Amino acid sequence: MSLQNKVALITGAGSGIGRAAALRLAKEGVKIGLVDLKEEKLKQVKQDIESQGGEAMIIDTDVSDPKRVEQSVKEIYEKWNRIDFVFANAGINGTVAPIEDLSPEEWDQTLSTNLKSTFLTVKYSIPHLKVNGGSVVITSSINGNRTFKGFGMSAYSSSKAAQVAFGKMAALELARYHIRVNIICPGAIETNIGQNTFPEKENLEKIKIPIEYPEGGQPLEHKAGEPEQVADLVHFLFSDASNHITGTKIFIDGAESLL
Repeated sequence: MSLQNKVALITGAGSGIGRAAALRLAKEGVKIGLVDLKEEKLKQVKQDIESQGGEAMIIDTDVSDPKRVEQSVKEIYEKWNRIDFVFANAGINGTVAPIEDLSPEEWDQTLSTNLKSTFLTVKYSIPHLKVNGGSVVITSSINGNRTFKGFGMSAYSSSKAAQVAFGKMAALELARYHIRVNIICPGAIETNIGQNTFPEKENLEKIKIPIEYPEGGQPLEHKAGEPEQVADLVHFLFSDASNHITGTKIFIDGAESLL
C-alpha cells in the first residue's frame, strides 16, 4: 500500500486540484514532478511540499506543445529514474459562446489544452510507466458526460467527453503492461478555473433556456467541493487499494449531476 519513493507527474499542478493532489501524494512519500505554465505558483507548491519533508521539481510547460511535454517527461524521469503515476489534470473552460459564434481558433484552443494535452502527457509517459507498471488518472468533468446544461460550453464538453473515450481506450491498450487508467469527473470544485473562462455574455443570452433549476447545485453538501476531496480520490486511484480498477469513469460531484 505504501507510495513511498514513487514518482508522480502532475499537469496543472500550480493550483486547484493539481496542487491539492501534489500535496496529498507528497505526504505519502511520492516525489512530484510539477508541470504547469504558472511558474510562480509552482514555486509555492514546491515550497509547501518541501516544508512537509517531501521532494518536488518544477517544469514550466505548455502542455499542448508536443516537444515541451516530451521534454518535461524526460526531465522527470532523468531526475528520479522512474515514473509511476501520471495525473493528466491541466485544462481550461476556454471561450463560452454559442456554437455559431465560437471561432475555429477558440475551439482549437480548448481542445488542444484539454484533450491534446492529455494525449501528449500519457503518450510520452508510457515508455517509463511500462518499466514497473503504474497508474494514470485523467481529469474530465461531469460536463459532456452526465450534464449538458452548460450553455455555450460545446468545446469544453466535447473535450471532456473525448477524454473519457481516450482513457478507456488507453486502459485496454495498456493493461498488459500493468498500467491502469481511470477518469475522474468532478462537478463544481473550488478552483481558479474561472480565470481560464471567457464567456461571451451577450451572445449567450440567445441560447439560454428559460428553466429555473432547484437552488443548491450539490445535494450532498449544499456547496461546491474542495480540491482536497478530489485529491483523496486521486490518491486512492494511485494506491494498491484500487489495483483492480481501470477504464473506469468516476463522478465526484456531491450528486450535482443527478439533478
